[in-house]
Amino acid sequence: MRIFVEAATGLPMILLTTAVIVVVCFWLLVAVGVVALDGFDTDADPTAWGMGGIPVAVAVSVPVVLAWVFGVGATALLIALGPGGTAAWALRLAVAVGAPLVAWRLTRRFVRALRRLFPEERGPSRPTSHDHAA
Repeated sequence: MRIFVEAATGLPMILLTTAVIVVVCFWLLVAVGVVALDGFDTDADPTAWGMGGIPVAVAVSVPVVLAWVFGVGATALLIALGPGGTAAWALRLAVAVGAPLVAWRLTRRFVRALRRLFPEERGPSRPTSHDHAA
């Protein structure tokens, strides 16, 4: 347990730990009804990040949590098994940079797979007879 706490609260993973705390607080506010899930959808477009078709809150939350899980797990392994000194700090920095990139890529793949499984509903391709009645 000590290694896990050290990994989550040590530099540079403390930055991702702080981001996870913000995400958890946001979702608690959504659950209580203080904040709307789609409150940020007009402010940002997740399509630019390769995650179109999902709310912005989800497009940000999922990669943050995945990056934290990957980063803290890899950092804990480095603490338990890795070298000491400068090499350890270089590896921790590589984990802190690599974990968000891996999380983003996995989230993009997951979103693409979901879009294929659940395509957007489309209306009728041709106008029906009651569309012209006025």
